[in-house]
Amino acid sequence: MLRGFKELLKDEEGMGTVEVILIIVVLVGLVLIFKDQITAIVNSIFSKITKQTDKV
Repeated sequence: MLRGFKELLKDEEGMGTVEVILIIVVLVGLVLIFKDQITAIVNSIFSKITKQTDKV
């Protein structure tokens, strides 16, 4: 039984389609949840960039 567990941990065939889809679903969910905060941060960054380019 312990041998089977060690072989499971050594299994490095790469990510499968299901894993990639799950990661994408989680990322999209996080973006939807934090949409307002992300928009505020991006707008703040662009306004700072705009203000600092006027100095140059």
